[in-house]
Parts: sequence; C-alpha cells; structure tokens
Amino acid sequence: MKRYIAFCVFVMFSFFTNCKEHKQLPDPLEAGWHGQSVCEVVEENENIRVLKCTFEPGVGHEEHYHNPHVGYTLAGGTFRITDKEGTREVDVPTGYSFNNDEITSHEVLNVGETTAVFLIIEYK
Repeated sequence: MKRYIAFCVFVMFSFFTNCKEHKQLPDPLEAGWHGQSVCEVVEENENIRVLKCTFEPGVGHEEHYHNPHVGYTLAGGTFRITDKEGTREVDVPTGYSFNNDEITSHEVLNVGETTAVFLIIEYK
C-alpha cells in the first residue's frame, strides 16, 4: 500500500510540475524568433486552431509548448531540434505528417538552405 501511495504522489507531482513548466512557455503562436512571428492563424474555432508556420533559412522558433496536435509539412527543410531528448538535426521532407497526443515542448532552428512551411492543427 505504501508503494501505491508513493507512486500516486509521484504521478501527481510529475503531472503538476509538467503542467506548470509548460504554462511558463509560450504557445507556438506567441513564440517567435528574435521578436518576429513565425506562425499565423489560418483557422480557429471552439475545437481546433490551425497554424501556418514559416521558417526561412537561419530562422527558428524559440522554446515553446504544443498542446496535442497534428502537423503537415507543406515545404520541407533541415532543422536543429532541442527538446527533452537533447539536440539533433533532422531532415523533414515535404509531405511529411506528424502527431502528438501529449503536451510537448521544443525549440527549432532551420539550418537548411530552403524555406520550410508547416501546418499545425491543435486540439483545444
């Protein structure tokens, strides 16, 4: 029983700590790069928000959080991504789709030579 109570306390602490951490970060629309916006609202209603985010070479997206979302790459590129797993470079091809069912956070930088464009559909 003590293990169960300790586990429940740990889960609750982790949940509230994680929520607090994300509340301190901007969302993808609020976050930009050196004071400039990189995302714009394409559509918004009571269920979803659709963002179009554009990254020219050398432009990134400061650390921010995402609610559960689905994304689609309109124009691919090469990015340096920093998140809880560390820092890595990835090639994101045009037509690539992705999704995440959890709240996540990261920072990205377009280290490629092309302008990359993404649609991000966030659930409310």
